[in-house]
Amino acid sequence: MDVLSYLIPASLFLGGIGLLAFVWAMKTRQFDDPEGDSHRILADDWDDKPKP
Repeated sequence: MDVLSYLIPASLFLGGIGLLAFVWAMKTRQFDDPEGDSHRILADDWDDKPKP
């Protein structure tokens, strides 16, 4: 049971980091293009070659 005194704070700390990363992603508008992927997948032009 001694290990729980280490695991519980560690899991809370890692969960807090994950929550902060999610809030940061929302504030910097990382998820604002919900239709962009759907339009790109149906496009006929191929983007196989790297841009110079």
